[in-house]
Amino acid sequence: MSREGVDHALRELHEERERIAASLLDLDGHHGSRLLKGARLTGETWRRWQAAQARLAVLWRLFEAYQRVLDAATQLRERAHRPDAATLVELTGMLSGLSVEMPDGEIPLEARTLLGPTERRVTLDEAVALMSEAYEFVAGEVAAADAAWSALLVPLEEAEEGWREMARLAHSLDGTRHPELDRLGRELTALGRLVRTDPLSLVKDGRADTTRLDRVRSTLSSLRGELSGVARLRDGYAGQMEQVTAAIDEVEALERRVLATHAIVLEKIASPMLPAPEPGLAAGLRDRLAALERLREAGRWVEMAGRVAELERAAEDARERAWSDLRLGAGLLDRRNELRGRLEAYRAKAARLGLAEEDKLTLLYGQARDLLWTAPCDLRGSTVAVAEYQRAIRECGREETGTPP
Repeated sequence: MSREGVDHALRELHEERERIAASLLDLDGHHGSRLLKGARLTGETWRRWQAAQARLAVLWRLFEAYQRVLDAATQLRERAHRPDAATLVELTGMLSGLSVEMPDGEIPLEARTLLGPTERRVTLDEAVALMSEAYEFVAGEVAAADAAWSALLVPLEEAEEGWREMARLAHSLDGTRHPELDRLGRELTALGRLVRTDPLSLVKDGRADTTRLDRVRSTLSSLRGELSGVARLRDGYAGQMEQVTAAIDEVEALERRVLATHAIVLEKIASPMLPAPEPGLAAGLRDRLAALERLREAGRWVEMAGRVAELERAAEDARERAWSDLRLGAGLLDRRNELRGRLEAYRAKAARLGLAEEDKLTLLYGQARDLLWTAPCDLRGSTVAVAEYQRAIRECGREETGTPP
C-alpha cells in the first residue's frame, strides 16, 4: 500500500472503530440487556442468554484484538513521518493481512490439536464480519427478551395490582378468604415467576403468548364486578331489603287473589280443569329473608350477596307463577262473560232483523242463557249453544230475505 493508501485506510478504520464501540455500548446499555443482567433467569431464557453472553464475551475480546492491531498500525505510522518501503509493507500486512489474533473460543475444533488451540488470525475486515455476526445474534436475543417483557410485564403488574385490590375488598366484606380469589392468586404467582425469569418460554411464532394472562385478567374482571356488587349491597343494605320485602309482599297479595279467584272459578265454572294453586310461596320467601338477617349480623356479605340474588330470582319466579295461575282462573270467568255478551249481542241482532219472535230462536236463546246463567257454568256446552244460536239467526235471516244458503 502507498503512504496515501495507508493513511486513507487508517482514517476509515478509526471511523469504523468508533461506530463499533458506540454500537457495543448501546447494546450494553439497552433496556433489555439491563433486565437480562439483573434477572434471575431460568429455562429457555437462561439458556439463550447464556449463549448470548458467551458470544458477547468473544465479541468484546475480538474487538480488543481488533483495536490492538489498529492502535499498533496507528503508532507505527505516526513514528514514520516518511515511511520507507519496509514500513509500508509492515503497515500493509497489519491493515489488510492476517493480523488479528482470534480469541480461543472462536477457534473451531478442527483447527485445534492435542496440545490446545493453535493460533488463528484473520484480517481486520474478517474480524469486523465476525463481530457483526456475533452482534446480530446477541442483539436479536436481547430484543426478543425485551419484546417479551414489554408485552407481558405491564399487564402482569396490572393484574397483580387488581388482585391485591380485590383481596383487600374481599377481606373488608367478610374477613375470610375467597376461594376463587385464592386460586387466581396462586395462578398469578406462578405466572409472575415465569414472566420475570423465563419470558422467552412464553413466546410463540415470534410473539408473546398472553393467553394465560388474559384468562386471569378476564376472571379478575368478573370477580371485580361480583365483589363490587357485594360492596354495593353492604352499603345499600336497607334499600335492597326494602325492595326484596316489597317483592315478597306482591307475591303474597297475588297468592290471596289466586286463592280467591280459584274458589270463585270452582263455584262458577263446571269442571274447570284448573290446577290447585301452590300454597305458602310467600311464607317460604319470608323465611329466607329472615335468614339473610343472620348472615348480615355475622358480616358474611359475600355469601349474603349470593343468597340475596337467589331470593330475588325466587321471588320473581313466584310472582310469575302466581300471575299465571291468576290469568288461568280469571280467563275462565272472562270466557263466561264474553259468551254472555255475545249471546246478548246476537239477540239484539235478531231483534233488528225482526226475528225476535221466531220460536226456534227463542228456544235456542233460552237454552244458551240457561247454560250461561247457571252455576256452575258448562263453558263447553255454552260455547256450542251460543254458536248454534248465531247460526240459526243467520239461516232465518236468509229465509226472510229469500237469499239462497
